[in-house]
Amino acid sequence: MSAEKTRTETDTFGPIEVAADRYWGAQAQRSLGNFKIGWEKQPASIVRALGIVKRAAAETNMELKRL
Repeated sequence: MSAEKTRTETDTFGPIEVAADRYWGAQAQRSLGNFKIGWEKQPASIVRALGIVKRAAAETNMELKRL
């Protein structure tokens, strides 16, 4: 038995244990077990660019009274 702390998450397939320090839920945990998923991260420049686009969209929607 592992000493790692876990929590039980539930989806349509039922309960599954997820490490307590992870931010994802049951579906993501199942995906890790069922698909070859790497741990590569997006480059910081891509994350920053996405943030700029999202901020511009939010500011535009505020001006148009859609938020």
